[in-house]
Amino acid sequence: MSTPVALTIAGSDSSGGAGIQADLKTFAALSVYGASVITALTAQNTTGVTGVHLVPPAFVTAQIDAVFDDLSVGAVKIGMVAQAPIADAISASLARRQPGHVVLDPVMVATSGARLLPEDAIAALRSRLIPQASLITPNLPEAAALLDEPVATSDAEIAAQGRRLLALGCPAVLIKGGHGQGAESTDYLITSGITLALPAPRVATSNTHGTGCSLSSAVAAGLAKGEDLEAAVRHAKAFISGAIAAADRFTVGHGHGPVHHLYRFY
Repeated sequence: MSTPVALTIAGSDSSGGAGIQADLKTFAALSVYGASVITALTAQNTTGVTGVHLVPPAFVTAQIDAVFDDLSVGAVKIGMVAQAPIADAISASLARRQPGHVVLDPVMVATSGARLLPEDAIAALRSRLIPQASLITPNLPEAAALLDEPVATSDAEIAAQGRRLLALGCPAVLIKGGHGQGAESTDYLITSGITLALPAPRVATSNTHGTGCSLSSAVAAGLAKGEDLEAAVRHAKAFISGAIAAADRFTVGHGHGPVHHLYRFY
C-alpha cells in the first residue's frame, strides 16, 4: 500500500504556528506524508508580521515540478499566494499536473480586517485558482471579500454566500465560522446538493494562530487518504476542534499562540 502524500503550497511562518509549518504538522498528525512549496518567507511571531519576502514565480514552479516529478501527490492544499504572478504560476502548474484534489484556502483578510492580497491577486484567485479547486475554505470575511459583499451575520446569509461562491467555478465551499459569534463555532459545507452545518463548542482561548491553515490542510490530508469530501471535512473539523481545545497546554510567545497540532500524541 502506497504512503498517502499531500502537498502544501503556502507561505512560511517563522514562528511555526501557521502556513507551511502548520500544514506539515497537520499532515504528520493525520498520518500523511507532507511535501511543501514555499511562496513567501515571512518574518513573524505570535504578535505580528514584520516582513515578507516573496519567492520568484519561476522558482515556485520549479518547486512544484520537483515534487510532482518524484512524489505521488494525493491532494494539494494552497494557502498564501501573495501576488498575482505567483497565483498564475500555481494555476499553470496545476493545469499541467492535474492533481486529483485541490483545497484552496483563500488567505486574503487578516484577523484585524486588513487585506493581505492586492486586488490583482484577488482577481487571479477568482478567475484562475478557484475554478481549479475541489474545495475552497474561506472564513467569513474572506467569503465576503471574494464576493465583494458585507460579512454574513446569519445562517441564511452564510448559506446564500456559499451558493454564490459556487458560481465562481468550484464544486464545494467550506465557510469557516471561527470569526462568528455565539457559544458554537459553526462551519458550513456547501455544494450544489447539500448545505451541511458543522457546529462545535467555541473555545475561550487566545491560542488560535494557524487555525484556518490547519483546518484546510486537515481536509487535504483526508482526501489524500482516499476519504470522500464530507468525511474529510468532518474529520478535519474534529481534528481542529481538538487542537484548539488543547492549545492552552502551550505557553508560546506573548501574543496569539498556536493551536496544538500534536495533541493526540502528548
